[in-house]
Amino acid sequence: MNKILVFLFLIVFSTLSFSQNQKSTISGKIVDQKTGETLIGVNISIKNKSLGTITNNYGFYSITIPNDTYTISYSYLGYKTIEKEIKLTNSLQLDIKLAEEENVLDEVIISQSKNNSGNNIRKPQMSTTVLKAKTIKETPTVLGESDLVKTITLLPGVTDVGEGSAGFNVRGGSTDQNLVLLDEATIYNTSHLLGFLSVFNTDVIKDIKLYKGGIPSKYGGRLSSVLEVHQKDGNYNNTKFTGGIGLLSSRLMVEGPIRKEVGSFLVAGRTSYLNLFLSLADEPNRISFYDLNTKLSYRIDDNNKIYFSGYFGKDKIKLSDSFKNSYGNFFINTRLNHIFNNKLFSNLSLIYSEYDYNLEFVSEGFEWASSINNINLKYNFNYYLNNTLKINFGTDVFNYHFNPGEIIANSNSSPINEEKLDDKIAFEPSIYLEAEHKLSDKFTARYGFRFSSFFRLGNKPLNTYTNDLPVVFNEELNSYESAKPIGVQSESEAKKTTSFFNIEPRFSLVYQLNEQSSLKGSYQRMNQYIHLISNTNAPTPLDIWAPSGKYIKPQNSDLFALGLFKNFEENNYSIEVETYYKSIKNSVDFIDGAELIANNNIETEILQGDARAYGLEFLLRKNSGRFTGLVGYTISKSEQRVSGRSPNETGINNGIWYNTPQDRTHDLSITGNYSLTEKWSLNANFVFQTGRPTTYPNGQYQFEGLVVPVFTSRNEERLPAYHRLDISATYTPKHNKNKKWESEWVFGIYNIYNRQNANSIRFRQNETTLNNEAVQTSIFGIIPSITYNFKF
Repeated sequence: MNKILVFLFLIVFSTLSFSQNQKSTISGKIVDQKTGETLIGVNISIKNKSLGTITNNYGFYSITIPNDTYTISYSYLGYKTIEKEIKLTNSLQLDIKLAEEENVLDEVIISQSKNNSGNNIRKPQMSTTVLKAKTIKETPTVLGESDLVKTITLLPGVTDVGEGSAGFNVRGGSTDQNLVLLDEATIYNTSHLLGFLSVFNTDVIKDIKLYKGGIPSKYGGRLSSVLEVHQKDGNYNNTKFTGGIGLLSSRLMVEGPIRKEVGSFLVAGRTSYLNLFLSLADEPNRISFYDLNTKLSYRIDDNNKIYFSGYFGKDKIKLSDSFKNSYGNFFINTRLNHIFNNKLFSNLSLIYSEYDYNLEFVSEGFEWASSINNINLKYNFNYYLNNTLKINFGTDVFNYHFNPGEIIANSNSSPINEEKLDDKIAFEPSIYLEAEHKLSDKFTARYGFRFSSFFRLGNKPLNTYTNDLPVVFNEELNSYESAKPIGVQSESEAKKTTSFFNIEPRFSLVYQLNEQSSLKGSYQRMNQYIHLISNTNAPTPLDIWAPSGKYIKPQNSDLFALGLFKNFEENNYSIEVETYYKSIKNSVDFIDGAELIANNNIETEILQGDARAYGLEFLLRKNSGRFTGLVGYTISKSEQRVSGRSPNETGINNGIWYNTPQDRTHDLSITGNYSLTEKWSLNANFVFQTGRPTTYPNGQYQFEGLVVPVFTSRNEERLPAYHRLDISATYTPKHNKNKKWESEWVFGIYNIYNRQNANSIRFRQNETTLNNEAVQTSIFGIIPSITYNFKF
C-alpha cells in the first residue's frame, strides 16, 4: 500500500515540476443570465482541440493552454451555447452569463445534453448520475408529490426499501451506507410522513449528483454511495415566488436580491394538511410535517463569496391520545469561497447538523428522546495546474455526539423510573489528495487517496465481558445470547481512546475508443465508522446510530467496477453498461430476538461478518426529440455471512451465505416523456422488481400451551414480485408575456392497474377456523392526483 502511495505522489509531483513556456490561463465563473445563479457542470471546450473542463460546484472554471487563437464553447443543458473567439497572449478572467433556451422541448430525462454529452465519454468519472429539479418534477409519483428519492430509484443499481418509505439502497448496500448531503451537511433520515415523501423540496434544488462507485476522495464515511444535493443560491436580480398546491402538501418559495448582482436570499417552506382531512373525518389520529429551507449568499469582492444555508424539518404523529412521535433534521452551514489566483480555488465550510427523535407514551406517563449531532469542518481546494492535470486536496473533520436515549417521566403520577443511556462521543478527522490527469489523447485517470481516522473518546466506563465477548453462544440451545457483564472498566481504562486508522485508495481510468465510445474502470476503498443498528429494512424514527469502538469494528469495503459507454445517432442516444463487485468486512447484523430499543449495551445484540454484492447494470437513454426516456435494468446479488468465532459456534444461519434485505435479483425501470403540444406533455414510468427477501415460518410446536413458530433460514423466502405503472400529464397554459404569472397543472395516476404489492406478509391463526393463514399488507393501490404549480 505504501508503494502505491509513493507511486501516486511521484506521478503528481513529476508533473508539477514539468512546465512549458508561453502558456496562459483562462478562468472565471459562469452564471445564469436571468437569475445570476452559478451553474454547476457547464462544459467548456476548445473547438477543434481535445481540451476542455467543467465548472465546479460553485460555477468556477480554469483552463491553462498555450498562447494562440482559439474558439471557446460554453454549453449547458437547457441553455444557449456561447462561442467566443480569443487571441490568448496573457492570462485572463472571463466570466460568462448563459441565457436559457426559449421554447425548448424538455430534452433530457437524466441529464446529458447533445451539447455536453461527450463528458460521459471523456471523463474518468463512472457510476455517477446527474439530475436536475425539472427531471424530478416530471416523474409521476404517489399523490402527485415530486420526490428526489423516488426518482433516483428508477436508476440502475438503486432500489427503494418498500412502498411508503423514503430510504434507498445502492448496489446491495443498506440505507445507512449512503452518505446524503444537502449543501454539504449530513442528513441522517431522508423521510417525511414515515416515508411517503423525502426531505428534499424540489423547488430549492439546483443540482443533484449520485455516486454509486468511483467516489471521489473528498467523500468518506459511508460504504455504498454519496447523494450530493445543492440548493439554489437565490435570484440575484429580481424577487420571484414559486409554489404549488397538491393533495398531500403545499409549498412556497421566495427568492431575490439582497443587493442586485451582489447578494441574494432564498426562503422556502412546505407543510402538509392531512390533519384537516382527518378532523373532517372525525379521526382521532394526526400526522403532519413541515420543513424550511434557507440560503443567503453575498459576494464580498471578486475573489471572496460567503454563503449561509440551513434546513429545519419536523414530523409529528399522534395515535389517538395514547401515543405521540416526532422526529426531524436540522443543519446550518457557513461557507467561504476564496479564489487565491486563476488556478487555485478553495471552499471552507463549518457545519452543525442534528437529527433527533422523540416518543411519548401518554397513558404510561413517560417519553423517550434520542439524538445524534455533529460539528463538521471542511476545507477543500481545487488546483488547476494545466490543461492535463487538476489536483483536489483538503481535510474533513467530524465531531460526533450520540445520545442513544433518555426515558423522561412527564407527569407527577408516572410510575416510570427515569433513565439516561450513556452518551457517546467520537472524533473523525481525514485528509485527501486526488489528481485528474489526462495521460494521453485516449487515456485519462483520476487517482488519489483518503487517509481517514476515528477516535472513540472514553467519556463513560464500558462494561466488561468474559473473554471480551458481549455476545455468547449457547451450545445447548444452539443460539446466540446477550452476555452478562462481569464488571466495568477501571477509571484509567475508561479514559482511554479507541482509535482506528485507514488508508483509502481511489482510482478511475477512461480509455476513449473513439469520439463516441469509451471503456472505464474504477476501484475504491471506503470505511464506515458509524452504524445504523436496526432490525427493519427502512429508516424509521427509532433508528439507533452507534459509533465504532472497543466492541464494534468499523465496516470497510472494496468496490471494483468496469463499464462501456457509448453515444450514437449524433448523441441522441446513449448506452451505459457497468459491472461491479463489492466486498465488505465487519458488516453488522443482529442476533435472533435482539432487543435494540432502550438498550445501554447495544454491543450485546449484534455480530459482525462479511458481505458481498455484485451485478450488471444496463442503461439506455434517448436524450432529445419530442420523445425522451430511459430503460434501466439491473441483475444483481447481495448476500451476507456471519461465521462462528470458534469451531463450536454455528454463526448466523449456520455460517452460510444468506440474502441481505436489500437483495433484488431483477430490477427494471422504463421511463418516457412525450411533448405532445406546446401546452401538453405526457409522462409514464413502469417498475418491476424481484420481491424483497424475508423469513417465513415453516412449522410450529406447542410449549406449555403456547404455539411457537419454527422459521426457515434467514431471508430464504421472498415477497411476491413488485411492479406498477404510473402516468401523468402536464398542462401548461400559454404564457402571456405581459404578465409575470406562470402556472401548470399536473394530473397523475399512480399504480394505474391497481396492483396490490405486498409490503409485508404475516402469519396468524384464524379466530374462526383456527387454521393458520398468511395475511398480506399493501400500502398503495391506484391513486389519482392533481397538483397546481405556479411562479411569478
